[in-house]
Amino acid sequence: MVRCISVLGSTGSIGRQSLAAAERLGIPVCALSAQRSVKLLEEQARRFSPRLAAVYDADAARALRIALADTETKVVSGPEGLVEATAIAESDCVVTAVSGSVGLKPTLAAIDAGKRIALANKETLVCAGELVMARAQARGSEIIPVDSEHSAIFQSLGSRLRAPHLKRILLTASGGPFRGMTRAETYHKTPAEAVAHPNWSMGAKISVDSATMMNKGLEFIEAMRLFGVTPEQITVLIHPQSVVHSAVEFCDGSVVAQMAVPDMGLPIQYALTFPDRAPTGTAPLDLFSAGSLQFFEPDMENTPCLALAIDAARRGGTAPAVLSAANEAAVALFLQGEIPFGKIYECVAAALDSIETGTADTLDTILAADALARNYVLRNH
Repeated sequence: MVRCISVLGSTGSIGRQSLAAAERLGIPVCALSAQRSVKLLEEQARRFSPRLAAVYDADAARALRIALADTETKVVSGPEGLVEATAIAESDCVVTAVSGSVGLKPTLAAIDAGKRIALANKETLVCAGELVMARAQARGSEIIPVDSEHSAIFQSLGSRLRAPHLKRILLTASGGPFRGMTRAETYHKTPAEAVAHPNWSMGAKISVDSATMMNKGLEFIEAMRLFGVTPEQITVLIHPQSVVHSAVEFCDGSVVAQMAVPDMGLPIQYALTFPDRAPTGTAPLDLFSAGSLQFFEPDMENTPCLALAIDAARRGGTAPAVLSAANEAAVALFLQGEIPFGKIYECVAAALDSIETGTADTLDTILAADALARNYVLRNH
C-alpha cells in the first residue's frame, strides 16, 4: 500500500473517488489539484490538509489562496503547479485523474521522481505511450492502470504489464447510451442524452466519449502501449452488462477475465493497495442474479469514432495525439452546444485527414501535434 498520494484532478469523478479510497484506507493526501473548482477544492483541502493545492487557472488559484489563508496549505497555479504537485517529496503515488493532454508533463515529472503512477489519464499513453513507458522503465516507476478495463487486463495477467504467453486482449465495452442506434438517429442527440450512461457514473467528457465509442478507441491505443501488444492482438467486444471488465487470451486457448460490479472504486483502490487488496464496502458480484452475459462485435459503421481510433493506432507516430486532441476540442464544442453530436466524428476525421503526422519521439513534437489538432477543430467546425 502506498504511504501518501497526490491527486491530480481531485474535483473530478475519479479524483473524488480516489480521495474516498484514501480516506477509507487511512492514506494521507500530500497534494490536490483542479482546473478551477475553487469551492470544492477548498472543501477537500480543509478535509485532507494537503501540503499543496494546485489550480491550473490563475484567477481561481488567487481565489483559493485567499480562501485557504488560515491553513498551512500552499496554493500554486498553472502547468508548473501541476508538476510541483507531482514532485512533492512525501508523496510516493500520483493519481493522474486530469482530463486531456495537460496530464502529460506532470505524469512524466512523477515518473522522473520514481513515483507510482495510478494512471487514469488516457491521453498520457494515447499521445505519448512509447515515450512514457520507456521513461517509466528507465526510472523504475510503477504504472498501475485505474481504468476499469486496463485494471482488469492487468489483474488477468497476474498483476503485471507483460506476459510472455499472451495471445490477445479482449477489451470490453458497454456500447454506451446509444447502442443499437444508427448514425442518423444519433446525429442530433443532446449533451444530456450523451452523458446518460446506462452503467457507469462518469464525468461529462468521458461520458460523451463513451457515447461516440471514442473512449474505447482511446483505450485500444492505451492498451497497446501499456501492455506492449500490436493492434492485431486486441479485440473489442460489446458487453452491455459491464460485468466482465476485460479479459486476456493465452497461447494455449485459456481465457482469464476479471469480473465485478461496475464500480470505479474497485480499480482505484487496487492501484493504491497493489500488490495487496483491502475491503471496499462495495457489494460483491452476485453471479446468481447477474443473469446472462452477452458479447457482440462492435458496429463500426454506426460507431465510426472507434474505427477512426483503431486506424490511428495502426498509423502510429503523432496520429493518436492528433486524434485525441481533435476529439477533446470537438467534445468541448458539443458540450457547449456549438456542434451536434454527429459532428464530433466529422471534426476528428477531418483533422486526421488534414494534419500531417510524423514520429512521436519527443515531447515537443507530440505537444505540437496536439496544438495543431485543437486549432484545426476550433477554426473549421
